[in-house]
Parts: sequence; structure tokens; C-alpha cells
Amino acid sequence: MTEKVKESGHREQDVALSHTEEKDVRDNQSLNSVSLYAIVHKEGLEELQRPMMSLWWSGVAAGIGISISILAEGILHHLFANSPNQFVIENLGYTVGFVLVIVGRLQLFTENTLSVILPLLSKPSFNMGFCIARLWFIVFTANMFGTFLAAFFSFSLQSVPPELVEGMTAISEHYAKLSPSDAFSYGITSGFIIAAIVWMKPSVKHSQILMIVIFTYLIAIGNFTHVIAGSTELFLLALQNKISVLETLSLIGATLLGNIVGGTGLFALLAYGQVVREIEK
Repeated sequence: MTEKVKESGHREQDVALSHTEEKDVRDNQSLNSVSLYAIVHKEGLEELQRPMMSLWWSGVAAGIGISISILAEGILHHLFANSPNQFVIENLGYTVGFVLVIVGRLQLFTENTLSVILPLLSKPSFNMGFCIARLWFIVFTANMFGTFLAAFFSFSLQSVPPELVEGMTAISEHYAKLSPSDAFSYGITSGFIIAAIVWMKPSVKHSQILMIVIFTYLIAIGNFTHVIAGSTELFLLALQNKISVLETLSLIGATLLGNIVGGTGLFALLAYGQVVREIEK
């Protein structure tokens, strides 16, 4: 049997599914690889059809929302300043913003390194490539605007108490010490993990929060780089003149490329490769 999903509002694209696999997609239970692919593939097509302003405001909200991770880390850094386990505890705060953004279905750029790529891999076309580039540009720009707003309100407008801003600054300084090549390399791992979260979400419908917490905590505790959450840290440091604009942009650019390589270049290709023979039946 075949499930038909619309591509860019004009054509229908077939994903070959057995009767059992179609039931899996409907129920979101006992999902196999083909069922997971079909769900993420369909979500990607739906994202590509969303209006520009919807993507923009959702992306801005995601940028602000992901900045809650840095605030939560700053709070825990301040509260556990004298604890020998400070590093382990404060990094739990990193998971908070990701839970807000992913469960809230806001537009986070690194999630789109997988979902919108699967339709392109299954049926490449210039139009599909253009739609993906459009979505990526809008969402990434909106995410950056949101994280800058969060940093500006936290420091410049003093919407966060000074002692907590100090904590946020302290946990951000490790990022500024990285070279662009390190930011790129660590970003590959982070991009892969975020794409894995997107892939696993349908399988863990009733325990998504726990799954998000576990894997984003791994990003934090391993000091891997995430371009959206990390941009809040860099903007916060730049507003305090602790790093230059050039350093900020170079680290953001390097991390962006790493996240794309990890999410699209590795995970998306592997996810597609494991089902390509089955969906062509």
C-alpha cells in the first residue's frame, strides 16, 4: 500500500508502506524505520508549506525560548557556586529551553536539518532545494533575532538580576575560548544529537520530555556546540565587550556549519539510507 504526502502544495509523493506500517503511522506506536521515516518526512513537507510570517514568528519565539537554557544554567551556577558538583548540576539547566522549544513545536533551525531534508533526498528537485533554502534562511535569521533579543533584555535592559547575569556570563565564557575549528567539530556531534531527537520523537510519544532532557544534557555536559543556544551566550558576551563582533560571527558561522554537517550530512543521510530500498518497493 502507499501513503501519499503533498510536496510543496503541488504534487503528491508516494512512500510505499505495508498495511502494518500504515497502521503504525496512524497510531504512532511500535514504529519501525519506514514508519518513522514516513512521519518525519510528512512533517518536513508540512513545514515547507508554512507561510513566511508563521515561520518567522515561530523562529523568533524559539530563539527567545532556547535562551531560557542559558538563564536556567546561570541560575543553577549562582545557587551552587560553592558546590564541588557545580558543573554537573548547572548543565541540567541547559535542557530547559530545549524542552520548551521542541515540545512547544517552535521553529528551531537545527531540527530542520533533518525533517525538511528527507523529502529532498527521496525526490530531488530544484524547487524543493529552493523551498528548503527559504525555510532555513527565515528560521535561522529569526532564531538569531530571538537570541539577540533575549541577551539584550537580560543584560542591557536588566530584565534579569545582575547576579544571575553574572552566572549566565560565567557559563558562556567557555564558548568564547573555542577556536572556530573546535566550534565546527563539536557542532557536528551536537547537530547529530538534535537530528536524532527529531527522529526518535514519534517513538517516545509519552516520554518526549525525558528523552529531550537526556540527550540535550549530553550536549551540555560534553561541551558540544549548538548554534542557537550558543548564540545567546555569544551575544551576551559581545554586549559586555568581552568578545568582538568578528569573533562572535566566526564562532556562530563555524558552529552553524558543524550542526548542518551533523544533522544533514550525517544523520539525515543515514536515516534515509536505511529505508531507501524499502520505500522504493
